[in-house]
Amino acid sequence: MTTATDAPPSPDFGALVRCFTRIGFLSFGGPAGQIALMHREIVDDRQWIDEGAFLHALNFCSLLPGPEAQQLATWIGWRLHGLAGGLVAGMLFILPGALLMLLLSALYVAAAGVGWFEALFLGIKAAVLAIVVQALIRISARALTTPLRRAIAVSAFAALAIFALPFPVVILAALATGAAAARWRPAMLGLAPLGAKAGGKDAGQPWRQSLSALMLWGMIWAAPLLLILLLLGRDHVLWDIGAFFSQLAVVSFGGAYAALAYMAQEGVSGLGWLRPAEMADGLGLAETTPGPLILVTQFVGFIAAWRDAAPFTPWIAGLLGAGVTLWATFAPCFLWIFTFAPWIDRLERAPAVRGALAAVTAAVVGVIANLSLWFALHTLFERLTVVSAGPVKAQLPMLSSLDGAAAALAALAFLLLFRWRFNVLTLLACCAVGGILWTLLAPLLDFG
Repeated sequence: MTTATDAPPSPDFGALVRCFTRIGFLSFGGPAGQIALMHREIVDDRQWIDEGAFLHALNFCSLLPGPEAQQLATWIGWRLHGLAGGLVAGMLFILPGALLMLLLSALYVAAAGVGWFEALFLGIKAAVLAIVVQALIRISARALTTPLRRAIAVSAFAALAIFALPFPVVILAALATGAAAARWRPAMLGLAPLGAKAGGKDAGQPWRQSLSALMLWGMIWAAPLLLILLLLGRDHVLWDIGAFFSQLAVVSFGGAYAALAYMAQEGVSGLGWLRPAEMADGLGLAETTPGPLILVTQFVGFIAAWRDAAPFTPWIAGLLGAGVTLWATFAPCFLWIFTFAPWIDRLERAPAVRGALAAVTAAVVGVIANLSLWFALHTLFERLTVVSAGPVKAQLPMLSSLDGAAAALAALAFLLLFRWRFNVLTLLACCAVGGILWTLLAPLLDFG
């Protein structure tokens, strides 16, 4: 028989705030480390939520576009203290990293052209290449468990790297493929049959709560864009930033690395906001901050507005660009959680949803492989050439433009990460120091 003492204790609101303040400042290490931290703090140490509910919610958050760790934090707050709890937990998970990322973005533009700063980022870009490759290997081992999943991954890579198809098209194709396979041939995706009790207790049909959350957060999401439209018009860079990152928030299934591929494609080649090396620099900065890795979007928004500041000063424009980016990136996360959390059990049991998620996870492997190739080409080579023939449109390196310093530092980064198992922050620090030392010693040794 279950007694009152068997139920997880319900924390007061102040305890929730203190807990997520701590989590917000300690959430380094990407989604895996952040989820492990929340599990330890919420499930193991405080026992506010039981193991089954935590894992069930994690599966639900992985169905959604956007950063799953931040959405899990929001769901925990919602589960414990409703709307107010969800807002506090979700915002505290973001704010420490967002404030630090804003400071680093400002330092980046202030120190642009300074020799030691450029040398530092020479090493950081090499470390980022190793980090992205490690993410590719880890996700591949977990996601590519059947021939169909491997075919989806290869197709996604080819679509992006060889045929230059838009990222949303690749994700939508994977969603459709997975939903269809789950309906007719679920074994092709390796989906286990659902038992009679799968999904736990049914949440019922809280239509009114979901519709209210959808309408409220839809208006909150749209409010800054409407203000920009009225005051500055559709031709202003802040409108472009808000529209682009709102679109990214809808299609960014598969975590930050998948979103980065689309952001790199559009932010560099399509919209011309950044140079390829700057995109790698932004990811390196994001790896050093707590909170979700998708905070790299804030760096992109800051740089884009800084370079097209009128009628503001560059500093004011950069601050506004970073703010609009944060809003467009994270307001949808609250919308997804507050709208769909009451349906968590029902969604978890839907075969089409499970199949779509499995296929998107496989496609993300191909997306990250393309991102790895993109970073490698732009980190190791100074010049690239575009090959176009019919539907093929691919970038190839000019071998004579190999950057010896970048290649040496990349080799060091791979050794530190894969051979000696350095953690991300130590790896970034070592490679940054390596970049500075290379720049100082190369003229003396006559190999730079």
